[in-house]
Amino acid sequence: MKTAKSLRLVFLFLAAVAARSPLLAAEEPAAVEKQLADAARFLSSDALEGRGAGTKGLEAAADFIAAQFAQSGLKTTALAGTPFQKFSVTTAVSRGANNKLTFTGPSADPHRPERIELKLDADFTPLAVGGSGKFDLPLVFAGYGITSPKDRYDDYAGIDASGKAVVILRRQPQQGNPKSPFAGTNPSHHAPFPRKLSNARDHKAAAVIFCSDAPGVHKGVTEAHKKWQEALDRLAQQHAEFKRTARPALDQIEAQQKRIDELTRQVTAASDRIRAELDPVLPFEGAGRDLSGKAIPVVYCRRSLVDRIVRAATKTDLAAIERQIDEGPKPHSAVLAGWRAAGEIEVQRTQTDLRNVIAVLEGEGPAADETIVVGAHYDHVGWGRPNVAAGEPKAVRNGADDNASGVAVMLEVARELARRKPAPRRRLVFVAFAAEELGLRGSNHYLSSPPFPVEKTAAMVNLDMVGRLRQNKLSVFGSGTSPCFESLIDAVAARYGFTVTKRPAGTGPSDHAPFNARQIPVLHFFTGVHEDLHKPGDDFEKLNLEGMRRIAGAVTEVVTTLATGAKRPEHVAPAKSPAPKKP
Repeated sequence: MKTAKSLRLVFLFLAAVAARSPLLAAEEPAAVEKQLADAARFLSSDALEGRGAGTKGLEAAADFIAAQFAQSGLKTTALAGTPFQKFSVTTAVSRGANNKLTFTGPSADPHRPERIELKLDADFTPLAVGGSGKFDLPLVFAGYGITSPKDRYDDYAGIDASGKAVVILRRQPQQGNPKSPFAGTNPSHHAPFPRKLSNARDHKAAAVIFCSDAPGVHKGVTEAHKKWQEALDRLAQQHAEFKRTARPALDQIEAQQKRIDELTRQVTAASDRIRAELDPVLPFEGAGRDLSGKAIPVVYCRRSLVDRIVRAATKTDLAAIERQIDEGPKPHSAVLAGWRAAGEIEVQRTQTDLRNVIAVLEGEGPAADETIVVGAHYDHVGWGRPNVAAGEPKAVRNGADDNASGVAVMLEVARELARRKPAPRRRLVFVAFAAEELGLRGSNHYLSSPPFPVEKTAAMVNLDMVGRLRQNKLSVFGSGTSPCFESLIDAVAARYGFTVTKRPAGTGPSDHAPFNARQIPVLHFFTGVHEDLHKPGDDFEKLNLEGMRRIAGAVTEVVTTLATGAKRPEHVAPAKSPAPKKP
């Protein structure tokens, strides 16, 4: 962690930047690259702590961007006299103290129903993808929790999940079948926890109980057994090698004992892992985290306990039901008559206040009330979540490409357009979005509380990860969201020497997507995924400043065309195209 002295240096830098006079219109490439470098270097410095939500570094980044907007001559008073659009998000999830779960159901004695009290961590765990609440709900079994109209498959068909606790298996049917409609032997988009939870909420479920699927258990046990056998082989090999030592000295015996102890520990750990995989219970964050605050209670339960209830209610065990589902695939969901889940789940969420940073260049003329939004998210993942098991140390994730590069280019575009005369036909709104890494929260908030009417927003141009141009290859997403975009992109790409891959759809995991969902034409500029994404290696030294300068020039021309055209771009819905693989 950097000291207070480091942060004082940050604010001194801010003051120096604010005092510096802007370069004039006849800027040389080296001068532009220096401005890009100054912004990107500062935003990706260790002192900014990876611009994680809730850090002083993120606040310093917001102040820096606001100072840069003001220095360029943009209007920074659109939000009650400030450039800051404030909102709150959940930035951390932790397990509360009150977590209990009991199953009750019919028994031979009608006056004494069967009661199964589950032990926390041994029999069940609350999951961070879920929410809090007390409940006493009837149980239904919804297979794999999948609804796929195109595959004519719906685990919720024939059951009413509304107001009930839904039991759902992990993964998907026919996992070993290459011809399965669910992506063959690969995980389909129906398999992840968030998709299953979303579907359960769509069917008005009041709680979700996950348990392991048979193929998943088999795979986990097989892998754990392999590691156990390897550990056992290492122990046997060490013992055999030492037996060949004639008259070992005392220090050799002592060293051998230490090696045997360590190898024995590894065998024991591997053996324990086999037992755990036979009926696993996921840890609290094993299914990820939900930061929306809208989640229903979600738990993970031992398969053997769920199997006990399913057998009692349906006279068929889980393994047999899974085989029946695979034969179709065809759902075999059921009401677990007479069985209920009662308990309390406590998942605590930490709220943090964040800020979008907004600056405006007003238009002139009859189209001045229309808006072109130019955006780039300025947050990153802070210190991240290191893979401790893999020996990854705690380290700041500076996010130079993701997305100090996009912010630096946006600032350069704003600087250039602010000095041009005459004013554009349409209003230009430059937005540095917060909380993109938390699920596009900043851009969604902008649209839910718009400083300028959404229906008057003519287009949105997004910059995310534009700092690693390689072989002049540039991707532009949203090229099919307006008929005028294809020719515009081609002309600008030719002028600036890019080989462009055009992706028609305006979807994807960045801040253009919420605008596209509101039928606003979008363009998203992107130089590609790399091995440093969300890792400590995404540092300033790896940025291609010359490439960023050319992208800034190209985007400036695109925005100018959109802002000065006689007609606003028409929105169309193109066919879907692959989205950039950014987690």
